[in-house]
Amino acid sequence: MSQYLDTQFQHLIPYVPGEQTKNEQIIKLNTNENPYDPPKAVFEAAKKAAGTLSRYSDPTCSQVILPLAKGFGVEPEQVFLGNGSDEVLSFLFQGFMEKGVQFPDISYGFYEVYGDVFHLDVEKVPLKEDLSIDLADYTGAATIVIANPNAPTGLTLSPATICQFAKENPQRLIIVDEAYSDFSEASMIPYLEEVPNVLVVGTFSKSRHLAGARLGYAVGSKEVITDLNTLKFSHNPYSVNAMTLACGAASLASQEYVDSCTEKIIATREWTKKELAKLSFEGTDSQANFIFVQHEKVPGQTLFLALKEKNILVRWFSHPRIDNYIRISIGTQEEMEQLIQVIKEIEGVGA
Repeated sequence: MSQYLDTQFQHLIPYVPGEQTKNEQIIKLNTNENPYDPPKAVFEAAKKAAGTLSRYSDPTCSQVILPLAKGFGVEPEQVFLGNGSDEVLSFLFQGFMEKGVQFPDISYGFYEVYGDVFHLDVEKVPLKEDLSIDLADYTGAATIVIANPNAPTGLTLSPATICQFAKENPQRLIIVDEAYSDFSEASMIPYLEEVPNVLVVGTFSKSRHLAGARLGYAVGSKEVITDLNTLKFSHNPYSVNAMTLACGAASLASQEYVDSCTEKIIATREWTKKELAKLSFEGTDSQANFIFVQHEKVPGQTLFLALKEKNILVRWFSHPRIDNYIRISIGTQEEMEQLIQVIKEIEGVGA
């Protein structure tokens, strides 16, 4: 740490992303990326957009916002675009948390980091014994942030449950992080008209194959979206680059391919759950593009290290409530079959 860093930031503990690797021999099941290539149209769009890089990107992001709004059945003025959903979340934590923020004690790690960066009054609300979220525990006036499906558990709250809570708390902003909603049936976007105090945050990183492009969005009331644009244009109007915009538009124009890959991931997820159950694993009923499981005899850290030794990366968390679990991203069917075979070879599994 340098002597020049402000004292207000010297205590920060940054977010720790999942391990990245360029080793093609490794099966990478640790960062919830899409295992399938982007649509061909994305590659063509990126190549074409490369010829425009001497110019600034379009700050209105209209080539993505217009088709995205149409697909969601909302007005373009209800959609905000950012450099990944992390940037969208950072604007929300910066500008909408004056009364504090509440989020689950086990969820996406960036929530706690942003709460610290912006010096917010943070309340981490414990998950229930079964690792589910109970909105009845979220009392007071603070802004609420929940991931639905939650990470790393993969569990969801129904739209009906969120709608009821939102209607009972009309003065509170409820941010629903739907990074994984395309792998479930839990999206709140169809219900936004009846609950204007709900804001949905989403990403092109998971179901849309564009984790490396960095493209995220928010969908909500026109007023909140206007506020988000005020914050964005006070930081960097060009935060979404031209190639990313082109790739995002091409992804939206390739919906059939995106849907087919999503369906394959869901099918492989359910197959993997059943195969692991045969090996004495138990886990949550994940509705995301990952599963969250523990073995009755072999500790989570042991499994994590044993798999890594065999060139398979998964995610393990040291949080005491979940340190016996591992989170496994869903890869291709072939990759998951290899995973099951390797797990069978780990001492103590299935014995």
